[in-house]
Amino acid sequence: MTRYALMQATTGSVLLILLLAPSARAEVKVQCPGDLDGDAIPDPKIKTGPNKGKANPAYRPEVRCRHLSAGDGFLTMADGRDLYMFGFADVTGTPPGQVMEKGMLGANAPAPTIAVDEGDELYLSLTNVGMNGRPDLFDPHSVHWHGFPQAAAVFDGVPESSIAINMGSSLTYYYKVIEPGTYMYHCHVEATEHMQMGMLGNLYVRPKQNKLPNNTPLAGGFIHKTGQKYAYNDGDGSTRYDLEVPIQITSMDPSFHDASEQVQPLPFALMRDRYPLLNGRGYPDTVNPGPLPAPMMNMGVVSQPVSSVVTAKKGQRVLLRISNLTVTRFFTLGTVGVPMQIVGHSARLLRGPSPDGVVPGKNLYYTTGSVTLGGGESVDVIVDTGPLAAGTYFLYSKNLFDLANNFDDLGGMMTEIVIQP
Repeated sequence: MTRYALMQATTGSVLLILLLAPSARAEVKVQCPGDLDGDAIPDPKIKTGPNKGKANPAYRPEVRCRHLSAGDGFLTMADGRDLYMFGFADVTGTPPGQVMEKGMLGANAPAPTIAVDEGDELYLSLTNVGMNGRPDLFDPHSVHWHGFPQAAAVFDGVPESSIAINMGSSLTYYYKVIEPGTYMYHCHVEATEHMQMGMLGNLYVRPKQNKLPNNTPLAGGFIHKTGQKYAYNDGDGSTRYDLEVPIQITSMDPSFHDASEQVQPLPFALMRDRYPLLNGRGYPDTVNPGPLPAPMMNMGVVSQPVSSVVTAKKGQRVLLRISNLTVTRFFTLGTVGVPMQIVGHSARLLRGPSPDGVVPGKNLYYTTGSVTLGGGESVDVIVDTGPLAAGTYFLYSKNLFDLANNFDDLGGMMTEIVIQP
């Protein structure tokens, strides 16, 4: 049986196991205040019955809901090689009865980006749809919002102190979003394995300063205008930006992924990542502005929708939300000719204490040509394109070993910053 035929056969078998077997019946349940039909989208108005069209009393504008599935799939490296992976997919808006089928082979690299506002209440539902390529695996999964100040350990995603979701089951995490900044999320079950296999994604929180009334004065004579955006509640407009781009540093060991697909012992001690990636892609795929074509084994499902190219008009201020979720080593990402102002680190504004609680403290921002991050770290980088000439610049790993796609040189951890006139 060919690899493709085997995948077709296992798709049906996994669905039968989950949907028909009494001992393994799938339970897709979403908790989302104001959602009337279970698709994880709050409904401002009632859709059916005698009150159709009237305001939904359960709807609250501060509620944000997302529904993710956890499963497996394939992704394509820049040298053309397909790798088996674990991952998350966005099934928000999908009726409960179709979630299991849509989640099969739906894994994304990186996982779907989650962006919320300070003050939101996020209801994040996770459904474990099982492993289509490995029907012998019954791994549970979880969501760990890295760096988030949890009020309750039960929603932290660490299996030793919270809940992990078994195959065919769902759980809704609740977060009262209180601190802005650049975070990240990943599965924390058998974390080294599941993160190496691809279960990680971009996550960030926008500050409440974005929603100040028009013409609100800030420190230093800065006046807030409706529509202006900031990385943090800086109080003086110093973290203002026009365009934000999340860039997640990851890397993968093809031997580890092959061993998982081929049901072989996993080489943890020999783990050596030979595919350095930005948002799940190696150069030149990083500068493709659209989704990459679906791998053949994915049966038409796109798995790499997030580009890493930065395209701005001269004069714009760009916020790069750079995070690192590798499990093997540190990475250094830098530029030539593009000064990077670091205004935040690991979801904290770089600023000293306020002298009176009103006037902002001293800025601890610094300008550099490169940043070095270990796994679990993030930085908020402001790039002011005003002083720069129009043209194409590069954002790339300073370690030359990382500028390759496995054995193919001239690729790897690199993307472009394109400044248009």
